[in-house]
Amino acid sequence: MMRINLVLLLALVLSGLYLVGVQYESRRVFTDLDRARTEARRLEAEGERLEVQKRAAATPVRVERLAKDKLQMHPANPGITTYVAQGSVVRKNAAPASATTAASGPESVR
Repeated sequence: MMRINLVLLLALVLSGLYLVGVQYESRRVFTDLDRARTEARRLEAEGERLEVQKRAAATPVRVERLAKDKLQMHPANPGITTYVAQGSVVRKNAAPASATTAASGPESVR
């Protein structure tokens, strides 16, 4: 009888230690999950902020202003436009080759 009591006491102590270990591990995993959720919310907010900055930086007015100021680009106009036709000489200030060849038939347009 004494032997059975000792075995049962040992089983009770071991199951208690196992239960404490499982609870500790469960709490640790829960805190890791909470940290990961907090980090995910922070990254999501930062992603939204960056998306807003990207949209603001890509507005047509800002792009045009940067093109004029930093790259010294100018809007295209007929005075500075050069038209190039396939197989012919570069012509300045002339109509595009497709406009002149479209009248002669679809075979001549490539």
